[in-house]
Amino acid sequence: MSDLKKTAIEDVIRDLKDKKIRFIYLQFSDILGVVKSVTVPLEEFADCIQYGKWFDGSSVEGFVRVIESDMYLKPDLSTLTLLTWEQDEQPAARVVCSVLTPDGALFPGDPRTILAKVTEAAKVLDYKFFVAPELEFYLLIPEDNNNMVPMSQDKGGYFDLSTGLSASIRKEMVNTLSEMSIQIETSHHELGAGQHEIDFVKEEAIKSADNLITARYTLKALAQKHGLSVTFMPKPFEGIEGSGMHIPLSLFNISSAQNAFSDTKNQYGISETARYFLAGLLYHARSMSAILNPLVNSYKRLVKGFEAPVYVSWARVNRSALIRVPSVNQRKLYTTRLEIRNPDPSCNPYLAYSVLLACGLHGIKEKLPLPPPIEENVFVFDETELQHRQILRLPETLGEALDELEKDAVIKEVLGDIIFSKFIGAKRMEWQDFCRHVTPWEREHYLGVW
Repeated sequence: MSDLKKTAIEDVIRDLKDKKIRFIYLQFSDILGVVKSVTVPLEEFADCIQYGKWFDGSSVEGFVRVIESDMYLKPDLSTLTLLTWEQDEQPAARVVCSVLTPDGALFPGDPRTILAKVTEAAKVLDYKFFVAPELEFYLLIPEDNNNMVPMSQDKGGYFDLSTGLSASIRKEMVNTLSEMSIQIETSHHELGAGQHEIDFVKEEAIKSADNLITARYTLKALAQKHGLSVTFMPKPFEGIEGSGMHIPLSLFNISSAQNAFSDTKNQYGISETARYFLAGLLYHARSMSAILNPLVNSYKRLVKGFEAPVYVSWARVNRSALIRVPSVNQRKLYTTRLEIRNPDPSCNPYLAYSVLLACGLHGIKEKLPLPPPIEENVFVFDETELQHRQILRLPETLGEALDELEKDAVIKEVLGDIIFSKFIGAKRMEWQDFCRHVTPWEREHYLGVW
């Protein structure tokens, strides 16, 4: 270790000591997007920075077989941040890590490594990829029978100026994330009772994924402080709005530092690059669904009668479209973006961003044709009209989505053999378990009749 590097590490440790930090969470993600961590006392962190921290990869979903289980975590110091909600008796910080194999190579089953690879491939083409996820969730009240119900006293609607406990908690969430250097653009009440949305500022994809995966467990921790719970389940309650995670996204040219999606001469304000990228997203929309909507429950949200998209189409003002091209202030052309509306907050952001970027780049490379926009409400079209306009439907179940995913060579290539096979295997098991499950609905409708 050079003197310069040694000095830099000593500076990091000294700063943490000054802030009274006692523990460091070495954070990473399994293939499903569940946060994992190894906790080390501050005294061990310098050694972790220099040499990494060994752990048993065989116990993590989608990682390796027992015979090759030794792996280690390498901290990315640019992600080091205090967990401000853990600053009482045992102050802690978190740092996001890459997963390495025993020989020091990046582990190809690490979702963060997959996103790093595809963003590097984009940079070779002179592009940086930016995203700004809009995270929806419900604040719930635990009941004695282990059920959880929405905050019934929170009657606010979409964008309503609500007051009371839920509004106060949402402000606390935004303040806490900001203190952790996770920048928030806006927050507001959503359609459902107890439903809220927090919108993140535009960031490069890896930083955005790091922030989003940290934010999910941070919001849960803050709710627990108030005796409440947060759920990111896509459709937690029948008959009321589900929770989505719309993802505005854009490419910037590295050489010119200009938005590669912007073109004021185009009717929709989007460039040829953006149109090819959009065509790629539409072309792969059905096979991306398993990654963007990875739960059995995800497909209870993607139904008619609510705002979630059902059909593969694009538009500007049509909220039933899968992808929108939001209007842009002519003085802020750098904000030109596409907004994909089917992702939900249960997805692994590393994998979601990876497939979105890879499929968009496929559209650019192959110059895929962009179908015409559909500005009418697609939900009112009958099957004849849908077929006439060649409008496809998103998968209706996780099983159907997995069938589509297995056929997509572009997504298989970007995810790599390990993640592709392990993800499909885990999700096939989930789908089969659900198909064998006898639900209360079935007993209610069939038990006394047949």
